[in-house]
Amino acid sequence: MTQVAVIGAGITGITTAYKLLSQGLDVTVFDRNAFSAMETSFANGGQLSASNAEVWNNPATFLKGIKWMLKKDAPLLVHPTPSWHKISWMAEFVMAARSYEENTIATVKLAIAARRHLIEMADAEGIDFDLEKRGILHVYETKSEFDHALRVNEMYRKGGLERRVLDDAGIHEIEPALSGRFHGGFFTESDFTGDIHKYTRRLSEACVRRGATILYDRDVDRLATRDEGGVAVFSRKVGAAGEPERQDFDAVVVCAGVVSRKLAAQLGDRVNVYPVKGYSITVNLEDEASRQGAPYVSLLDDKAKIVTSRLGEGRLRIAGTAEFAGENRDIRMARIKPLIEWCRYRFPGVGTSSVVPWAGLRPMMPDMMPRVGRGKAKGVYYNTGHGHLGWTLSAITADTIAAEVAGDYAGTRVPVRGDLKPVDEVRHEAERLTEAA
Repeated sequence: MTQVAVIGAGITGITTAYKLLSQGLDVTVFDRNAFSAMETSFANGGQLSASNAEVWNNPATFLKGIKWMLKKDAPLLVHPTPSWHKISWMAEFVMAARSYEENTIATVKLAIAARRHLIEMADAEGIDFDLEKRGILHVYETKSEFDHALRVNEMYRKGGLERRVLDDAGIHEIEPALSGRFHGGFFTESDFTGDIHKYTRRLSEACVRRGATILYDRDVDRLATRDEGGVAVFSRKVGAAGEPERQDFDAVVVCAGVVSRKLAAQLGDRVNVYPVKGYSITVNLEDEASRQGAPYVSLLDDKAKIVTSRLGEGRLRIAGTAEFAGENRDIRMARIKPLIEWCRYRFPGVGTSSVVPWAGLRPMMPDMMPRVGRGKAKGVYYNTGHGHLGWTLSAITADTIAAEVAGDYAGTRVPVRGDLKPVDEVRHEAERLTEAA
């Protein structure tokens, strides 16, 4: 049986492991934490949102980023301290603006296709993850914000996403708890929300039941290709001294988030992931007034760049901001405070006496497209770089990469168009899904 190593036990790694098992492959997962979903998959915004698929490579975003550089509470904060990685990434980010519309449409198609896979896995394994199928409501305070959203909506329509246009009265009819007046909004009934941490933990347990080995508390020191084919994984228990243990595999799928760049370099590939920090708070709804005053419909406030998700009766997740500060996981109160203040302003009935802050590093590629496909060496594969849409896209990219691995080792290599780059393979998959529909 083909033996495959998966590096990383976040949402991308665990969905990949599950899909590989479904293809009849032997799977071993490595993660440096004691449990799955303990880093970027721990406390994100909760949205499974094709309606948030717009890539960030818009010239308007570049201008806003410059304006926000000196504001500590800005939605997007770029720390001025230079590094070669940051500068080179930013240069590629700007260059990718020429594919802004193409990449947005491709991302929408993938997000729509991912829904079915994610729900099917949950149903098959009986996973309760605080699923709320109440749609996602996008709100805009000004005409200029709404006019831009209308243009984005046309791209979404090309990708197959239907949304309802709303005025202020329509917005408050859908979510009466929301405070404030808005120029307009969109409601995407087909989008939904859920707890990424619960989902990933339960799916990892399903992987073990299906025969996977998951090695927790395991630092992967190095990956190396073998002359005879396949990959050697060198790892050790976290904190252990001495030489790392070597384990040989026929193939490896790198799903290691922000660490993917380092591991790819060891395998002869360039995966230019940059860590973009995002923040969230989980508001514990401790009294009946807070539970009644909190929204059930998921929201995206465009001006503040803040999203919400209701996680069961007793929790409200509020997330937002993007911070370019390298591999820094510190929780800064200057970034948490605006989330709390936004909650008090938009939902005055919600008490904020019990708030749990969190920060995680989104693994982002400069063109905002995940790196999904084969590496240069035989047996090397990637499923990483999903940025702010890992929860949304992971199920479809996992299915895609598992089919490639299984096809390659069954002698029925999954065809791609010529010698495609991985980002083009993602676009091709989006096109294939559209044609199939």
